[in-house]
Amino acid sequence: MASQTQGIQQLIAAEKRAAEKVSEARKRKARRLKQAKEEAQAEIEKYRQERERLFKEHEAKYMGSKDDIAAKIESDKQGKLTSMDRSIQQNKEKVMERLLSLVYNIEPKLHQNMRIGA
Repeated sequence: MASQTQGIQQLIAAEKRAAEKVSEARKRKARRLKQAKEEAQAEIEKYRQERERLFKEHEAKYMGSKDDIAAKIESDKQGKLTSMDRSIQQNKEKVMERLLSLVYNIEPKLHQNMRIGA
């Protein structure tokens, strides 16, 4: 009976050691996965920064800086406003004369849907 108890104790101890090994293996696996994930995130961030740098270089090379673009837009806007002002000054009298002639020269007529004698 003592040998059975001793055998059972050995089985329990072996089972406990096996459970500890499995638990330790799971912990190592979780640590490796976490480390791999962190390394992947770092690599992704490094790649993103490199691509961003290349994009900014390309943008600066072909489009100029944002200040250059803003200055070009502003100069285009000023040119168009000047052109519109010039057009207004040239055509203001003609438009006013046309509007006044339409307002002053009213020709009263019956509407086409108006029936006479009905």
